[in-house]
Amino acid sequence: MFGPVVAGAVVIYPEKKIPDFRDSKAVDGKKREKLFGELLDCGHEYGVGIVEAEEIDRINILEATMKAMRLALEALPVEPKLALVDGNRAPNVKYSVETVVGGDRRSLSIGAASIVAKVVRDRLMIKLDSEYPGYGLTRHKGYGTKEHLSALRELGPSALHRKSFRPVAEASEGLWH
Repeated sequence: MFGPVVAGAVVIYPEKKIPDFRDSKAVDGKKREKLFGELLDCGHEYGVGIVEAEEIDRINILEATMKAMRLALEALPVEPKLALVDGNRAPNVKYSVETVVGGDRRSLSIGAASIVAKVVRDRLMIKLDSEYPGYGLTRHKGYGTKEHLSALRELGPSALHRKSFRPVAEASEGLWH
C-alpha cells in the first residue's frame, strides 16, 4: 500500500559459487541480507527496477510491475540470453523470456532476484520510516498489516501511499471516520 514496486534481475554464473536462494518471503530479513551479501561476494551481477507509487496509481500495479521488471533487466551490466521471470506474464523486452509460475521457489536466478528486490525495498522502507513516522514502515515494510491499516486510519495517507489501492482510497475519502 506504500511506496514503490521493486523488481530485481540477477545473472547467475554457473562457474561461480551459488548461494542457496529460496523464496524471499519464506526467509526473514536477516537471512535475506546475508544471502544478498553472498550473492555479491560470489561475483554474480544484478539490476534493480523501481516504479514509484504515483506511477503505480497512474498505470496500475500490474503494468508498474512489468515496467519494474523491464527496468531491472535493462539495469543488468550484461545482456541476458534468456530472462526467467516469476509468474505467468513477462515484460516486453528485446530478448527471450520464459515465465515460471512459482519461480522464486523453482529457479535459483528468480529466487536470487526476489531476494535482491526484497532487500532493496526493505532498506528503502526503513529509510522512509523516519521521513513518514507513525506508519510503522520498519516493521511491516508498507504492506497492509493491521498496524499499517490502523495508522492509515489515524494519520490518513501520506504522499507515498498508493492512492489507487482500496484501503488508501477509502482513507483519502474519509470513509473510516
